[in-house]
Amino acid sequence: MDREHVKGAADKAKGASKEGAGKFTGDEGMEAEGKMDKAKGSAHNAAGDVKDGLRHAADGLKKK
Repeated sequence: MDREHVKGAADKAKGASKEGAGKFTGDEGMEAEGKMDKAKGSAHNAAGDVKDGLRHAADGLKKK
């Protein structure tokens, strides 16, 4: 697991907490922040997946 995946997991967890707290308290702003944090986490995970793919492709080229 690389840094992007770790950031993604942390942002998703933080976002889920904020979103849940916002729903519970009726704070629409906090709920929206939570959704944004979750989206940010998904973006970090996607970036990590791209990096992993490039790393695997480079490893495959080195073996030839």
